[in-house]
Amino acid sequence: MTTDDSGTGDAGPESVGPESAGSAQAGAGADPGSDAPQGEARPEARLEAAVRAAEQALIEFEIAVETFRVEVENFSRLHHQKLGPMYSRLDELDAQIAEAQAARTGDPEDIRKADEARARVMPMPGVEELFHGWMDSEGLFPEAVAMLTDQPVRPPQRVRPSDEARKLYRELARKAHPDLAQDEDERMRRDEFISRVNAAYARGDEALLRELSEEWAAGPVPKEWKPSRSEELYARLEWLSERKEMLTLVAHELEESAIGAMLKLAPDDPDRLLEEIAEQLLTQVGEREAELAKLVG
Repeated sequence: MTTDDSGTGDAGPESVGPESAGSAQAGAGADPGSDAPQGEARPEARLEAAVRAAEQALIEFEIAVETFRVEVENFSRLHHQKLGPMYSRLDELDAQIAEAQAARTGDPEDIRKADEARARVMPMPGVEELFHGWMDSEGLFPEAVAMLTDQPVRPPQRVRPSDEARKLYRELARKAHPDLAQDEDERMRRDEFISRVNAAYARGDEALLRELSEEWAAGPVPKEWKPSRSEELYARLEWLSERKEMLTLVAHELEESAIGAMLKLAPDDPDRLLEEIAEQLLTQVGEREAELAKLVG
């Protein structure tokens, strides 16, 4: 998962973790009011700077988590689509080999192993399984619509969206992030817009991301944030801290998932990892087929 705009480096969500967020806050709040007169304004200025630093740190962390989530989701879908048939073929060959061995020997233990191997063969998925992950709060994904209308299904072509798509996404996320809203109406507008940005990024749609960038640039300019009372600033810092803790848990779950662990094996080229796994599975299929041919030949 990357955090740079160029898309050339890779790091996990922890690269925007509590330590870096804390250092950002400390740096931003070092002495913003050094030239200000002594009095109540100076601590408020420092607190405001700390809030702004915490907001930016949180946004960067959310961007990192979201980009990794998309990579995990795409890798999972591509893994199932490209490698699922090979895994099923291996299970079927294992069952046939065990059954051939049991038929040859008649041994009760071999028969038991054959029954267990046959039971491990994956059944055809039910309707619920087929549609799992094909719908969100906005309705059916384009892939699901294509399937239901007999159009060619277009799965994600890559685990990781292109560098340009990632750059556009990060720019939009930083500009339009809901956490920068200063009132409820503005937050709702940003929430709706960012949901469209996330959907476009998940599909790697560069053209749509450019259109959204132009749309945001032409939209209403948010009002300049004015310093509020110290109590509100402290409350804001507390909320930012709680949200950071929640995102840390999300990032941890992603990284510790089976797919996340696989992505760690090839952080620089996850698409190539799928090809390598496919080659290994093809080799195993060939070995199983040769073994089966000897048993039934």
